[in-house]
Amino acid sequence: MTNPSRVFVFILPFAAALSLAGCFGGGMEELQAYIEAIKARPPRAIEPLPQIQQIESFVYNARGRRSPFSSDFGTEEFAEGKAAGEGVRPDLMRRKEELEQFPLDTLRMVGTLAQDQKTWALVLSQDGVIHRVQPGNYLGLNNGQITHISEEKVELTEITPDGDGGYQERQAVLTLGGETEGKGK
Repeated sequence: MTNPSRVFVFILPFAAALSLAGCFGGGMEELQAYIEAIKARPPRAIEPLPQIQQIESFVYNARGRRSPFSSDFGTEEFAEGKAAGEGVRPDLMRRKEELEQFPLDTLRMVGTLAQDQKTWALVLSQDGVIHRVQPGNYLGLNNGQITHISEEKVELTEITPDGDGGYQERQAVLTLGGETEGKGK
C-alpha cells in the first residue's frame, strides 16, 4: 500500500509544471494581432514648435544710480558711517550657557530666590529642569542677556538680526507664570 502523502509529493510538481505550461502556451496570436493593428494606424501629425519671443536686453549703467545689491546705500545711517560690521553684534566667541539652547517662549519663570541682597530667578526649561539665573546670565536663542530680575518678571535684552545684514537690540520680558513679551527697539 502506498502512502498518500508520498503520492502527493510526486503529483504536486507535475501539476505545477502543467499549470505553468498552460500560461506560456496559446493566446499569443491575439496579442500579435493587436500589435499589428496598432502599427497599421496612420501616424498623428506633430504640432509645430512655439515661436520663441525675443526679449529686450537691459544694460545697467550705475552712473548716478544706487547699487542694486546694497539696501542701505544713500540712507542716513550709511552716510553717518553705520555700515554693516558696526553697531550691535553678538559675541560669537562667548561660551554658550545652558538655557541658550531653548527658545525663549518655551522657558517659564516659576519663582525667585533672595539672599544677601542678591536675587535669582527660577526658570523652568522645556526638559523639566529648574535653573537658577541672575542678571548677566543668558537665555533663549537670540543672545538674550538678563538685565533685571524682580519678583514678577525677568527683563532681558536680545540681539536679533535686523534683516539688512546687521543686528538690533530688542527688549524681552519673561513673567512669572510663563508669559513671554518681546518689545522691538
